[in-house]
Amino acid sequence: MCGIVGILGNTEVAPLLVDALKRLEYRGYDSAGVATLHDGQLDRRRAAGKLRNLELILNDNPLPGTIGIGHTRWATHGIPNETNAHPHRAGNIAAVHNGIIENFRELRHSLAENGHTFESETDSETIVHLIKREMDKGFKPVQAVAVVLKMLKGAFSLAIIFGGEDNLMIGARRGSPLAVGHGEGEMFLGSDAFALAPFTDKVTYLDDGDWAVLSRSTIQIFNENDELVERQQTVAMASAQVTSKGNYKHFMEKEMHEQPEVIQHTLSNYIDFASGKVRLKSELPFSFKDLRRITMSACGTAYIAGLVAKYWFERYARIPVDIDVASEFRYREAPMEEGGLSLFISQSGETADTLASLRYCRENGQHIASIVNVQESTIARESDAIFPTIAGPEIGVASTKAFTCQLSVLLSLVILAARERGKITVEEEAELVQAVSELPKFIRQALKLSEPITHIARRLSKVDNILYLGRGTSFPLALEGALKLKEISYIHAEAYAAGELKHGPIALIDESMPVVVIAPFDGSYEKTVSNMQEVAARDGQIILITDEEGAKHNSLEDCDVVVMPKVPEILSPIVYALPIQLLAYHTADFMGTDVDQPRNLAKSVTVE
Repeated sequence: MCGIVGILGNTEVAPLLVDALKRLEYRGYDSAGVATLHDGQLDRRRAAGKLRNLELILNDNPLPGTIGIGHTRWATHGIPNETNAHPHRAGNIAAVHNGIIENFRELRHSLAENGHTFESETDSETIVHLIKREMDKGFKPVQAVAVVLKMLKGAFSLAIIFGGEDNLMIGARRGSPLAVGHGEGEMFLGSDAFALAPFTDKVTYLDDGDWAVLSRSTIQIFNENDELVERQQTVAMASAQVTSKGNYKHFMEKEMHEQPEVIQHTLSNYIDFASGKVRLKSELPFSFKDLRRITMSACGTAYIAGLVAKYWFERYARIPVDIDVASEFRYREAPMEEGGLSLFISQSGETADTLASLRYCRENGQHIASIVNVQESTIARESDAIFPTIAGPEIGVASTKAFTCQLSVLLSLVILAARERGKITVEEEAELVQAVSELPKFIRQALKLSEPITHIARRLSKVDNILYLGRGTSFPLALEGALKLKEISYIHAEAYAAGELKHGPIALIDESMPVVVIAPFDGSYEKTVSNMQEVAARDGQIILITDEEGAKHNSLEDCDVVVMPKVPEILSPIVYALPIQLLAYHTADFMGTDVDQPRNLAKSVTVE
């Protein structure tokens, strides 16, 4: 997901723009640039690769000016190079863009016929040429932008500045998020409040379709019909402190070790440990008792959290659950019974496919609830009920603490649903709450396994393919383990329900194939062991993640065993997330990949 920052300031803004962009690095990007206005003239600096490349250019060739825009780009149209980097410019107009302009080819063709020439391969450059064309007709900047916005199809957020207009910036959003920051005689634009936190905590979030005209002291917001509207100013929760890795090598490592604390914070938002009950801070607009079905939708790791919750909701609360990846659900046109609950999971709260699925469910008469880490996000604002995770900013692209916090929220809701539906007694609820209260302790114990996992990871860093197996809630964890490894090490990994091994994947097993088996000693352990023996018979390299009892019952000698703490069965998907995170992390670290910002990936996917 691209990052946008704009500053209408009173001091040199280029260094401030770069510092703000650093706060958006976690989203993933492949080039960066800034543009400023000085003495009425636009100028810009751009660079492929990381922000340090842009900083080197600015050190050699500074960019003066007190008004400017900045951008980190994740390539969609055109390769990641300096020419395709933002800001884009036509004449004395510069813009940065997040999103995709779906009709840019037709627009670009029309512009070319009118004599416009393009330097980049991007859809984004089309926007500044359209504005220039309208201004060449005699329109003022605000009028020209209003005309052009109606020509654009697709999702976008924009920040635009104009030569000769040193007290004007225009922002717009459709689909992609954009926030306005209010300062003292200054105004700011940003992809989210986190980018603006060093400057201000007073933020106005633009609604979908809004566009804003900013000066240093005023803001005018128009809706998609060009009607002047008011939007609420809020105090953002983002920390102004620049996020640091501290003593850790990578943000991902730091965030894994933050999990005991953030899980405790998250659980305390839902559970009254003194009374042994799940207690929400606000009344829900629906009752679990009356629900006949839950529909869940999410993407990536958040989808896998939902898969775990499907097992939990159906087993403990006896509610049928449908779950889809959001990119499929939105096009499936699923029939929905009015009054059902649709639950969406998203770290950023801005995931485009998840948001589109939410809107489909709303149109079909569903109660809308969301689990998000950003309470000011679009998904949160469009939900009837919000279940926040208290994970704090997650900078590493590969989700760790957000995933376990999502699972912690989902588990709390499962216990609540089971109680409201009469599927557990007061005493059973208290027992479950007591078990949940020990989660941070179990997570700390699991983190101590980093050293033995490191030895296994060193060997895995030399292989090309890995399989993951699991049964029950360990199957979604196998999916998560394979996803984590692919994301940050670039090793090909696949996950299967252990019982499916004989239905195809077993053909891949030989002496060069490592197989990670996630198998706590539970009701399905013996079945999983039988699948493990089938792997051993074909000389597969087995890595068994189990507890002490499971290790005792393992009869295979040529097998690596990671011995986990014994935990209640309902907690195992959360606790067992730790070794698969550590295994992926250490493998990638040995391989020397960019752990926090793996290639081709973005933290939040706000376009299809």
